[in-house]
Amino acid sequence: MTDPKKFPPGFEDARNFTLIDTLLGRRSRRFFMGAEIPDGYFAYRSKYEPKPLTELEQIMLLTAVAGNTGWHNMIMRGEVYVPDLSNYAGSAGGRTFPSAAGFHTSEIFFTDDDGVYIFETRDAPALDEPAEDGTLDLESLLEAHKTRIRKISDGRLELPPEMPYIEAHNTWVANHPGTTLVIPVGDLAQHVIAGLCYYTQNNICFYDDIHGTKIEGLEQYSDLVDVENPLPLSYLELWSFAELTSELSTSCYAGMMMLQAMGLGGWLFNGMDPYSVLGASGNPDVPGLGFRYDTNDRWSLPNPTGLEGVFEGYCPPHYKDMKSAVEAFVQRKFGPGGPFHSGTPGPWKDSPKVRSSAKVHDEHFKECVTLQAQHINDQFGKFPGTVPSIYAMPYLQAHHLDLEFYDKFFKPGFYLNTHAKHMERWHPED
Repeated sequence: MTDPKKFPPGFEDARNFTLIDTLLGRRSRRFFMGAEIPDGYFAYRSKYEPKPLTELEQIMLLTAVAGNTGWHNMIMRGEVYVPDLSNYAGSAGGRTFPSAAGFHTSEIFFTDDDGVYIFETRDAPALDEPAEDGTLDLESLLEAHKTRIRKISDGRLELPPEMPYIEAHNTWVANHPGTTLVIPVGDLAQHVIAGLCYYTQNNICFYDDIHGTKIEGLEQYSDLVDVENPLPLSYLELWSFAELTSELSTSCYAGMMMLQAMGLGGWLFNGMDPYSVLGASGNPDVPGLGFRYDTNDRWSLPNPTGLEGVFEGYCPPHYKDMKSAVEAFVQRKFGPGGPFHSGTPGPWKDSPKVRSSAKVHDEHFKECVTLQAQHINDQFGKFPGTVPSIYAMPYLQAHHLDLEFYDKFFKPGFYLNTHAKHMERWHPED
């Protein structure tokens, strides 16, 4: 039973809110307390001061967006390498959103009035064990997730509310005082390495269709891959880009579901320049998240690669070469805490036996993957070659609604009962 002295009554309302009501009640609700639309049909100025999310509201949102939900169940069979366990996954833990083959190559950044933070759950172990009925204790899960937040800098993300940093229809609302802005960031370099491993495990290799060349030396790995029928490199990178975008999008969508249950406003959107968000705008007065980036005459756009000590892409310059990056990825999978290390706990009755039944990537395998990865880096001057090393888009914003705006312009029923009663149930002191 929830302690009423510790949690407001709205907490219990959110626990009991139904999935059907969440799905059918989802809407983008943008006008927040403290907002202003200066002109046009919807011209309106809120009479309220901006009201930031409380710590409880924020951790509820973050846990929905990217909370650890126990151990990843793994993919149990791959026909081309039975009886070995499928060894695609990159993480032993599962989160509130899916990832292609369990790669999990993204982390969550967010900003509010006080600072910029990273919410690190990608490689977290199970933060709670389920009861016999499969449920997790929400209160203990929230407490555990508070420890996964790390502050990067003071003050709100520096991103001017103007074009070209924020698209015209979002300048009045995105990243304003009082709001919490969630920014999922994906390591596309790592995702492409994971893809190369996946395809090598399934006897597939690649040729460089951009430069119209084969990858020299692949013939020595004909025992692993079909060197006579390679797939185009652009296919690998486009496919990886699509997979990672799905991962980031479903993360935000999970957060959108929580907003309905809690009665918070907000919306999922892509109307901010991802290069400016990451820190590659080229304007020193717009540092964004502060990611390192490079430029090159061969590229039409700058290439963000990572934030040192916080979120570094599996590519140069954060690794000296692609061999080192591939080795780091293999260590993530098979080293301590990884999904295929016998010492990592799990959900099975004999977890050590399950985890150790996966085939470890041997030197021959790693050389095949590295050869293709290094070709990409050498030919394009970066890795991956045709897509960014680090990618961000879409985003999720959460805020407290100004219901008087909606009462003025909309018919009854535009917002849910959870929105109507949010202040009463979550902020009875107000």
